[in-house]
Amino acid sequence: MKKPSQKKQSAIDYTIVPKDLAGHLFNVTVTVANPDPDGQVFALPAWIPGSYMIREFARNIVRIRAESGEGEARVVALTKLDKHAWRAAPTAGPLTLHYEVYAWDLSVRAAHLDQTHGFFNGTSVFLRVLGQETLAHRVDIQRPLDPSAKTWRVATAMPEAGARRYGFGVYAAANYDELIDHPVEMGDFELATFEAHGVAHDIVITGRVPNLDMARLQADLKAICETQIAFFEPETRRAPLGRYVFMTMAVGDGYGGLEHRASTALICARADLPSLATPKAAEPSEGYLRFLGLCSHEYFHTWNVKRIKPAVFAPYDLQAENYTPLLWLFEGFTSYYDDLMLVRAGIIGEATYLKLQAKTIGGVLRGSGRLKQSVADSSFDAWSKYYRQDENSPNAIISYYTKGSLIALAFDLTIRARTNGARSLDDIMLALWERYGRDFYNGAGRGVTEQEVEALFDEVSGLKLKSMFERYVRGTDDLPLAKLYAPLGVKLSDERKGGKVSLDAGIGRDPLGAKLTQVHEGGAAHQAGLSALDVVIAIDGLRVNGNPPNVDTLLARYRVGDRVTVHAFRRDELMAFDVTLQADRVPCIALSQAVAGRKSAAIKRPSAV
Repeated sequence: MKKPSQKKQSAIDYTIVPKDLAGHLFNVTVTVANPDPDGQVFALPAWIPGSYMIREFARNIVRIRAESGEGEARVVALTKLDKHAWRAAPTAGPLTLHYEVYAWDLSVRAAHLDQTHGFFNGTSVFLRVLGQETLAHRVDIQRPLDPSAKTWRVATAMPEAGARRYGFGVYAAANYDELIDHPVEMGDFELATFEAHGVAHDIVITGRVPNLDMARLQADLKAICETQIAFFEPETRRAPLGRYVFMTMAVGDGYGGLEHRASTALICARADLPSLATPKAAEPSEGYLRFLGLCSHEYFHTWNVKRIKPAVFAPYDLQAENYTPLLWLFEGFTSYYDDLMLVRAGIIGEATYLKLQAKTIGGVLRGSGRLKQSVADSSFDAWSKYYRQDENSPNAIISYYTKGSLIALAFDLTIRARTNGARSLDDIMLALWERYGRDFYNGAGRGVTEQEVEALFDEVSGLKLKSMFERYVRGTDDLPLAKLYAPLGVKLSDERKGGKVSLDAGIGRDPLGAKLTQVHEGGAAHQAGLSALDVVIAIDGLRVNGNPPNVDTLLARYRVGDRVTVHAFRRDELMAFDVTLQADRVPCIALSQAVAGRKSAAIKRPSAV
């Protein structure tokens, strides 16, 4: 007798319930209709795309069990294979895993749950069904029973599949990769929607923000989004998505963002958001500008890294490091364009833009690590160095974000100058989009290799740019920005005031005095034998305060070359150091318009320069 064939599963089904708000626990189930007959393996990702560090999210699974069958279920044995994965014993019919996830990481990378809100990335809560990742995935997001959550709503860019928009219920994704690329926020959040070139964009603000000027935020984000959409699709003005969500957690002090294909998760200081009580100004305040720059950065990632990807990210290996030497292109170039888009959108003027560039240049020149590590190596070592920085990092590494943005500037200025304005970095980005990004999620796209990137730069610009790659991308040379700026009438100068002395160390607070958070190579503290984490308690017999530190005030009475005695604790041992004071070595970079009426940099497309 022929056995009836097993019905093919159409989707992997999840439920997620905020079970214990005070205990920060999500209850999650995943049901597989057709588990692997040899024993189905489940694994939680070890990292989240966009944040390049192994985070071992599975450590937050508090307990887990498996059942099989419909109706009267029976227990199925689970064997843990490693720190991320479990195998269920072979079973016929539907297999369901029940597990609890501890969610108390208030960041954009993981999951957080309490009486004020719930938030999760799929990589933190949804076990992957190995071998069935390409199936459709559904998730039923259920309302918590806690009375404090009776008015909560749901915000996500994940398509509804039974749920009403902003409501609890069933949402759907085409596959596991899409499922984990739609973070979810739930709570009593502020909500506003605007359209950018015909596409709805939601603004979701969680956290208390008195007198939030949502109208200004809508107008500014609309200008930024429309500018970026038109940048990548100048003819069609077509966004690569049907809806976008800016989900923001406002806290007392915080900053960060993580990109997704149709949304971004952000965290910011509530003081950085615009207030109705603040008089309207021509340009944003420093804090608000920082927030808009963050939004611009993450939105630009919609194209650059979420669709234009390094080859090693297509697809991601979610259980191990994915090494690439190209993060300088995906993060650094995005860091270049985030502020540039604020200018092109009319949010800030040229003078403010130059100040932002000058600050970046000064930050890059501050650390001696720039002379030891290239941005290509920094990209490759992100997993072990950039995302695991310590007190010696300024002396050992370079940021592929900041120096990467200056490399983008150098390429842009070089291409514009050597083609007499006929080409620019914009053309490089558009070529990357057209060849590697536009059709990525349509099945026709693929990631780009390091060799293809370099060849494309030459092809599109019509120039030979290998020496720039060798010296500044794979090498550690300082960029000749003063020379590159000069033809545009911009002067780069270091405006350090003569005579100011410094220990040349990072200064932090400590109950006993001032903690040296970093000691810069070759500086006065280093030469005298002081080390990072030493706590300075006295300079020439005068007490050092730690809250706030008064080191600069005490040193202001001395001149370059003077010798002082510094007393400091190293662990629990008091030590004395003879310090010869040096001139402050912190760069104070300024960019100024030397020729009136000249465009300072790549403010507009070449045809408009």
